Amino acid sequence: MENERIKVLIGDDSASNGVKVAAKLRESGMIAYTRRNNGRAILDSILNDKPDVVIADLTMPDTDAILLIDQVREALVSVPAFIVVSDIDNSFIERQAIENGASYFLTKPFDIQELPSIVKSICKRPPQSDCADTEILVTDVIQKLGVPAHIKGYHYLRTAILCAVENGRLMECVTKLLYPSVAQKYDTTSSRVERAIRHAIEIAWDRGNSDVINEFFGYTVDSYRGRPTNSEFIALITDRIRLKLKKASL
Repeated sequence: MENERIKVLIGDDSASNGVKVAAKLRESGMIAYTRRNNGRAILDSILNDKPDVVIADLTMPDTDAILLIDQVREALVSVPAFIVVSDIDNSFIERQAIENGASYFLTKPFDIQELPSIVKSICKRPPQSDCADTEILVTDVIQKLGVPAHIKGYHYLRTAILCAVENGRLMECVTKLLYPSVAQKYDTTSSRVERAIRHAIEIAWDRGNSDVINEFFGYTVDSYRGRPTNSEFIALITDRIRLKLKKASL
């Protein structure tokens, strides 16, 4: 049904970029539409069309993305997730955007093939209870646990769980099978994948919703060690997702 599809507003109506982005998102089953790169036009569309995700340039002729996010927060109770796009690759600018409400920061040029996955990962809409889309289920779980979407470990963790759901043998040897599989997808190393996932879990454990964490993990991890290991975390979430998929298929 149309009202169950993710709706994305792209603040760029150029044929060279915005139209291509919209076409790619539509290929993935989303509702995607463009507006000109203008703060007023984008704000009007957000208020009228209520998109789930907004893709906007950091700087616009009449405003910037941070001011736009503030305006949306003042006007709406339910604020869409924002992907901020910039020509400048700068960690300070990225941090400022994230701290001021952006869910994700992209530097141009970016890989348009990865955009549907990014949009799904930050979309705040909860999946339907009988949803059988594995990617959406995994995204919903790790977001509820408090893993922030803008860090690398979020994406490595999500990919690791998706791989483990698809191929249970990968969990038999996480270090030699699962991490290399994830690393290959992101053109990085297994050790970086392991560290980034560990960091993501630490953030969720320290800053996430304790009620949700207890609901998921309860006494399944050693209370003396604190947070679960990467393997424990991935295994438990993988089992949960498989169970949901099994129920959805009945």
